[in-house]
Amino acid sequence: MPQKILIMGLPGAGKTTLAQALTKRLNAVHFNADDIRTNVNKDLGFSMEDRIEQARRMGWLCDQVTKTGAFAIADFVCPTEETREAFGRDAFIIFVDRIKSGRFEDTNRLFVPPARVDLHVTATGEPDYWAEKAVRQLRPHFDPKAPTALFIGRYQPFHDGHKALIEEGLRRVGQACIAIRDTHGTDPKNPFSFEDVKLRIETALRAYQGRFAVVPLPNITRVFYGRDVGYSIERIELEADLEVISATDMRARLRV
Repeated sequence: MPQKILIMGLPGAGKTTLAQALTKRLNAVHFNADDIRTNVNKDLGFSMEDRIEQARRMGWLCDQVTKTGAFAIADFVCPTEETREAFGRDAFIIFVDRIKSGRFEDTNRLFVPPARVDLHVTATGEPDYWAEKAVRQLRPHFDPKAPTALFIGRYQPFHDGHKALIEEGLRRVGQACIAIRDTHGTDPKNPFSFEDVKLRIETALRAYQGRFAVVPLPNITRVFYGRDVGYSIERIELEADLEVISATDMRARLRV
């Protein structure tokens, strides 16, 4: 799910109000175009070329935030397909379509409604209502009744090989339950507590928030199943460079 969010629309449509409401719910970083022009992009005016460059820079700022796993919200007019292309096609687009014209005639003449939107905000409903609708799309909730992939492991510690494995399970099934075996302290190979492992998993898989659950499990050493049990068991083959990642080497580097 994209973490780069564009809230666009005519001046005075309510973009910033919605952005502020959504920022609180997502704990996001909010970039307002007027603030950016005042404090950063002082060299840009309102020609078509400058509008495109403003959109490119706003998109770049958002990209730096999303690299950390956080949500980034940009709120600005972004009036044409060219400016939206410059901002980045990987964004979740919210079109605030609550007024027919803004306070600047040149912007009104230039503005072209987007061909693609993820959330179309109309004149009915308060900003909090639309912010909640956006959150439901941007941060889906884990559904315990939906088809789910199960992963059982110690994850001492959780590493890129584990991450790739679970990402493949998410791709195949849609959501995953990550069950952590309770092996903490049983020997030197198990130095991390459940909470330590859970935190590492949640940090590494932040981009998939709402599509996985992390649960504790007894020290399961064998898995049995009967016939016609309603699920299949299979091994996911990873690339060779991921298969050879060593948790032992990682524990040695993390040892004080």
